[in-house]
Amino acid sequence: MGKLQRATSVLTTVALALTLAACTDDRPTAEDASGTLAAGLARLDVGQSAFTAAEPAEVTARLAAITEGFAPEPPQVTVAGVEETGEDTATATLDYAWDLDATDQDWTYSTTADLTRVEDTWQAAWDPGVFVPDLLPEEKLTLTRVPGDRGDITGAGGAVIVTQRPVVRVGIDKTLVPEAQQAASARALATLLDLDPAGYEEQVATAGAEAFVVALVLRDDATRTVTDAQIDAVPGALRQADTLELAPTRTFARELLGGVGEATAELVEQSDGAIRAGDVTGLGGLQLQHNAQLAGTPGLSVDAVAAGDAPAAPRTLFTTAPVDGEDLATTLDPRLQGLGEEVLADEPSASSIVAIRPSTGEILAAANGPGSEGLQTALLGQYPPGSTFKIATSLALLRKGFTPETPTECSEEVVVDGRTFKNASTYPAQSVGTVPLLETFAQSCNTGFISARDRISQADLASAATDLGIGVEAGIGTPAFFGSVPGEAEGTAHAAAMIGQGEVLVSPLALATMTATVGAGARVTPTLLAPGESAEGPTGSPSATAGASTAAPSGAASTDAPPTEAAPPSAFTAAESATLKTLMGAVVAQGGAQLLQDVPGAPVLAKTGTAEFGSEDPPRTHAWVVALQGDLAVAVFVEEGELGSTSGGPLMQAFLTGAAS
Repeated sequence: MGKLQRATSVLTTVALALTLAACTDDRPTAEDASGTLAAGLARLDVGQSAFTAAEPAEVTARLAAITEGFAPEPPQVTVAGVEETGEDTATATLDYAWDLDATDQDWTYSTTADLTRVEDTWQAAWDPGVFVPDLLPEEKLTLTRVPGDRGDITGAGGAVIVTQRPVVRVGIDKTLVPEAQQAASARALATLLDLDPAGYEEQVATAGAEAFVVALVLRDDATRTVTDAQIDAVPGALRQADTLELAPTRTFARELLGGVGEATAELVEQSDGAIRAGDVTGLGGLQLQHNAQLAGTPGLSVDAVAAGDAPAAPRTLFTTAPVDGEDLATTLDPRLQGLGEEVLADEPSASSIVAIRPSTGEILAAANGPGSEGLQTALLGQYPPGSTFKIATSLALLRKGFTPETPTECSEEVVVDGRTFKNASTYPAQSVGTVPLLETFAQSCNTGFISARDRISQADLASAATDLGIGVEAGIGTPAFFGSVPGEAEGTAHAAAMIGQGEVLVSPLALATMTATVGAGARVTPTLLAPGESAEGPTGSPSATAGASTAAPSGAASTDAPPTEAAPPSAFTAAESATLKTLMGAVVAQGGAQLLQDVPGAPVLAKTGTAEFGSEDPPRTHAWVVALQGDLAVAVFVEEGELGSTSGGPLMQAFLTGAAS
């Protein structure tokens, strides 16, 4: 080819390239407009898009109205494809995904948006159906969580403890009574229900014009004292039948079981999305700690409802089925739990009875008296154990060669570093002097044990307590305090620890565990949950200590301390158990628990205890009694008692007698 031909060819190629460049369309594409629209819909702000018959601000306002109160997050919106339907028209397919719930139940769907190019700008045809299929112009979205059937809480042998029981919601229906009569009706109903008349009157006055203002929910059983006729006699009063998750009685294991009701703001915040405002959930105790298991998974219903006062019925757009909750199986014996509460019914101060089966560690009862005022004394109380701790002290002495016959010096008083320790005012004079350990234990001689303080170190004492289960953490299925014994102490602190005073602290559960260990001949690990149940609340559950029903008694240390290190294996032996049983038998045979001799059934072994507290003179005292009878270990506690034998003894007698019948 010649030079001229080559030059001509080059010029032709350049000209063609220039012609193609001049014809290239660099205007925004339908794909660009679709992507901008999808991004705007995903953030509920379409200010960057153009519309054929609406201003962007109008569409943004409409999106806000459609989604008001619907879901915590806007949807994810992506462009699935764009189809050109003409030279200046196209249709975009948009894929939506709404994260409606913390349980990964997503609502997904696709819509289409028609696009038209007007003067180099692609404009979308706005219609609510672009956002939600078939959504009408005056409709908005609502999301309803549909709970499944809540699981029951069962006890020993599968006995149903908490289940759906009939109730009656009683209140004033403002549509049934003239406005001028509403205040009088509110006060009359409050008086009938033993509520604050002024407070309920205000609730009724501030409620909406068509509100039903619930005053009280009554159990609809034989215990109901307010009759239908009395309620109906109040103008505007209304009764609504319903069911609630309830225990057999209003007070039955209330602090342990907790309640069920509408979620509080605190629980919603703590749940990390698992619980939403308006949900019915556990409010304390086991109901809260195991709420995920008991409640199951709620179903969801997405509905389109008419905005404003339009009367149209809701249209369901999307649903998921609820998953029913599962039962929670506990070891509680309903008969023994009820018996414990009955025995404590007349005790004015905080009190509790804890019963454990030594052969299994099963907690059969964790009863609190009315004086506990809703606090969990049985499991979370922290108190000095007094002379009941002499079981641990005796174990430490046995390990140093003591036997029940070993002489001890039981003087009228003993002085340690300037502090005087004495025996109880009722201590028998004939047991003063040099007496065997058996007598020292049976009569609970403080000076006898303190006089032996140099034979065992504080570490020996703490080790013996640990081997008996005091201070040993265990996952029982609910928060609990297992006791605390300092590993180091000297002088008066060590002397006080020898008799369960000073810095030694226990709960009624801890002493019941100690007693069960003596009964079993090996350290017992207590449990409140039946085999197969998880002792820990599910991940994502609210705090186990939320709710007043799990609070510790006033003055007790916090239960939020980090868990202690795992306790070493127990060195407690069957031979040591036999000797401690001999000592405890002497308390019933000749000591401060002789009233337990008449309890029917197997022989009772026991130890009484009185623990001083406070700064008064004379000091106030806690009363304790622990007892073994067959395969039953029991701890009785009275916060404001006299002596363990006089305040706790009759309660223990009543409980063991009832348990044997």
